[in-house]
Amino acid sequence: MAASQKAVDNSNRLRYIRALERFHKSLVSYLLNTQGLTSENFNKKIENAQKLLNRTAAIALYKGELQDLQRLVQKMISYKDSDEEIETIKEELLYASNQLDKSKNARRYKKDKHADSKFDDWN
Repeated sequence: MAASQKAVDNSNRLRYIRALERFHKSLVSYLLNTQGLTSENFNKKIENAQKLLNRTAAIALYKGELQDLQRLVQKMISYKDSDEEIETIKEELLYASNQLDKSKNARRYKKDKHADSKFDDWN
């Protein structure tokens, strides 16, 4: 029995999201853990990561954090043959990545501002 078109679309969407996440994670890890960071090595890393990303077809994403991830990956690719210094690129990309993680975590972990006040009427 063949899979329905909706299942195929969902599968392709998840594949694209995972490819974006893999690209993002590998580049952030590279920027954080490499001692002798050079622009030539950075460009080579982007080319290798981009080969994996290009295997999947780009799909329109509608969720906010996924759109932010997509924009961040495009920003990383745009720095490929940039004339900027590698340290400046590193700072900008790590800052943008941190802001993306921060926005994801802000939605997931909600602290009750006045947690004790909801039990005041029990006393």
